[in-house]
Amino acid sequence: MAKSTYTISELANEFGVTTRTIRFYEEKGLIHPRREGQKRLYSPADRVRIKLILRGKRIGMSLQESVELIDMYKPGHNNRDQLHSLIRTVQDRRARLLRQKQDIEDMLAGLDEVQALCERGLEDQQ
Repeated sequence: MAKSTYTISELANEFGVTTRTIRFYEEKGLIHPRREGQKRLYSPADRVRIKLILRGKRIGMSLQESVELIDMYKPGHNNRDQLHSLIRTVQDRRARLLRQKQDIEDMLAGLDEVQALCERGLEDQQ
């Protein structure tokens, strides 16, 4: 059975983040815990938003990109726009990473070439 509320410590432990991270999301208005004195109680919806924000972060999305996509979701409605937007974001991110990967491979090949030249130069001096 799903819990009806979560403490900040429970969520921090579950997602492997600091309580400061969760408070940051609260300060940004991304989650809205209920207060009981000094204690913050987070709803299942807050928990899901944190989970989705962190998932977006893992795939290189900015906080703003993640929030925009999350906010597009409308329960009980056709969410095609949200899904198309996520697909475009994933495709753009993938293309950017593949370009970076190629740049890194080119740099590594250049380093290998320079190292080989230096090693040959040292051998020639012996």
